[in-house]
Amino acid sequence: MIGNAVKFTESGEITVSIDEDSYGQIAIRVVDTGIGIAPENHAKIFKEFQQAESETARMYGGTGLGMSIVKRIVDRMDGTITVKSELGKGSEFIVLVPLQADARGVLAA
Repeated sequence: MIGNAVKFTESGEITVSIDEDSYGQIAIRVVDTGIGIAPENHAKIFKEFQQAESETARMYGGTGLGMSIVKRIVDRMDGTITVKSELGKGSEFIVLVPLQADARGVLAA
């Protein structure tokens, strides 16, 4: 997510935060002011070998695997990933992963 934020934000800003939400989950938030993603392409970016637009692949390169790998990892951790984005206005990705206590009582994702 951070790599894509850097890749698709030529100017502006990128914010990364990690917190615990009120439900006891780790919340990782990546917000950028980059090129954005049209709403009709939000689900598409989580599929293997897919990018939001074919023009994006030509301009920026890449295989279209990054976000599908992130989603697979998040799913295996019983988490969720959401995207809010509008073409030309940047993107916000939020990953929520449940915290669980290990045998010693230490919280871990």
